[in-house]
Amino acid sequence: MEFKIDTFEQYQSIYQYSVAQPEQFWAQIANEFLWKKKWDKVLDWNFQEPTIKWFDGAQLNITENCLDRHLATKANQPAIIWEPNNPAEQHRTLTYQELYEQVCRFSHVLQRNGVKKGDRVCIYLPMVPELAIAVLACARIGAIHSVVFGGFSAQSIADRIIDAACAFVITADGGYRGNKEIPLKSVIDDALMQCKTVQKVIVLNRSNTPVSMIKGRDVWWEEEIKMVEDLKLKDFPAVTMEAEDELFILYTSGSTGKPKGVVHTCAGYMVYTGYTFATVFQYQPKEVFFCTADIGWITGHSYIVYGPLSQGATSVVFEGIPTYPDAGRFWDVVAKHHVNILYTAPTAIRSLMQFGDEFIDGKDLSSLRVLGSVGEPINEEAWHWYHQKIGKSNCPIVDTWWQTETGGMLISPIAGVTPLKPAHATFPLPGVQPILVDENGAEIFGNNVSGNLCIKFPWPGMLRTTYGDHERCRQNYFSTYPNLYFTGDGCLRDESGNYRITGRVDDVMNVSGHRIGTAEVENAINAHTGVIESAVVGYPHDIKGQGIYAYVICEHDFINDELMRKDISQTVARIIGAIAKPDKIQFVKGLPKTRSGKIMRRILRKIAEGELSNLGDTSTLLDPDVVASIADARIN
Repeated sequence: MEFKIDTFEQYQSIYQYSVAQPEQFWAQIANEFLWKKKWDKVLDWNFQEPTIKWFDGAQLNITENCLDRHLATKANQPAIIWEPNNPAEQHRTLTYQELYEQVCRFSHVLQRNGVKKGDRVCIYLPMVPELAIAVLACARIGAIHSVVFGGFSAQSIADRIIDAACAFVITADGGYRGNKEIPLKSVIDDALMQCKTVQKVIVLNRSNTPVSMIKGRDVWWEEEIKMVEDLKLKDFPAVTMEAEDELFILYTSGSTGKPKGVVHTCAGYMVYTGYTFATVFQYQPKEVFFCTADIGWITGHSYIVYGPLSQGATSVVFEGIPTYPDAGRFWDVVAKHHVNILYTAPTAIRSLMQFGDEFIDGKDLSSLRVLGSVGEPINEEAWHWYHQKIGKSNCPIVDTWWQTETGGMLISPIAGVTPLKPAHATFPLPGVQPILVDENGAEIFGNNVSGNLCIKFPWPGMLRTTYGDHERCRQNYFSTYPNLYFTGDGCLRDESGNYRITGRVDDVMNVSGHRIGTAEVENAINAHTGVIESAVVGYPHDIKGQGIYAYVICEHDFINDELMRKDISQTVARIIGAIAKPDKIQFVKGLPKTRSGKIMRRILRKIAEGELSNLGDTSTLLDPDVVASIADARIN
């Protein structure tokens, strides 16, 4: 990789060059990749509209970089090691040659079922190798994939299919997650009652669950593959894509109830994920990389599929959860597959800390070289536990900060290079230009300061738009502070210039590393027949980072509060998914509102956090007395 970084001094000089000459810097990085045609112009941008174009005029296919280019030297090297949910089931290894062949076969299946360049394909699969194969096959034929996490409800899937006007769905009969079986196909069937655009559903057999197959619409993955094999269809030439053609849409929660379809394009995303993967983890040939995320989230897109495969790495795909069949599962996977780099979430780390050392003792973790953290800021206690118990105080921890919208890591230590500071994401990666601003958008200079985190210059992996609604992209990310990308996060910069992310400053919660909009949860609660109105805030949660605290006004009193709470939770799970269920539901008679009707979430947040002595000025509220009654009945 160009600009190999071995020392912190090297990092500093490369960083300075990347800021002074960003176009030359990224052109040199991009030269490491395979292009059908090189670019006419490295970068064209403005943050007003916004328009961002990287490597304009270039032609490529990202799968040629993830598969074809490795066949000459790495054909027999494992590309994907799949570890199933149940440790008694046999794991599977796909070499680069085998993965290439399976992607080509499934590309033929998609084409024979009518999928063509530019079509949107919704993928709702468990964490099996076929999920990576489906993603890569879409990219190979130029279709735009929209992966939906297997825990989302039928309503959430329908919203995403309708928004992207998907004509095709790829799913499975069912999936496994811990001791639960997830009925994926029946959830899809419920979702499709609302979706008129879907023409074909391809169904993988994973759980042998009886499912309804609709004639003319639903086909079995295995039968389609057999037809392709019978026809002796093998190689599938990768479709030529323009640099700024759309690669995928990934939906993320916003501060309004409607999910946003973040759009990433082919060239910039490829260059950025490959570069950040190789640089941050200091990846060495033949190392085994284990990212514990789900491909349904951006972490899985960037650092299970595209980033590692573009660099010829071996990537572990894990179907299960950290606590099944017991809390030693991650460490068993590390020992079994001799994992060198482990990339997981603070939520998982905090959860496993609760179980003590007995599930670590006796596990061979000696293969580990680098540990990573992703999804939310990691607290110091979890950082030290991870460092001492899992890394045996030998492995650097790369505490990576980034977002769905950024495509890849922006602020992170570089393994073995950056001086570490627990709970700090430390320094921006080369090519990334963060600044802190005050409420009015004035830049805050120097160290030992805090403010709102913005980025003042584009980077190749950044989002280009929100699908079908460019104005929403502008409003969300580029309108708060002129000529800046606003991350929505608050940030501290310490005396040495280290960055520490302090959490969201908008109405978005970070629950177990996943962003959930307060409005989205409120809309779901308000859909319950007995609810008049609700307000939702995040509060500190020992395991999840942030929990969801809901204040709910009901139509009338009821005999059983606990039953009502369960009913409301069920409603939220049905509309969004179990991930958005409130942790605490407090029934209230009223909400603190200004005279114009705006709910003062600041006050509700302080009550949820237990800061009852510091609720600020309540005199401007329509009914100041409501605050005291809410505070008195707070749920501990």
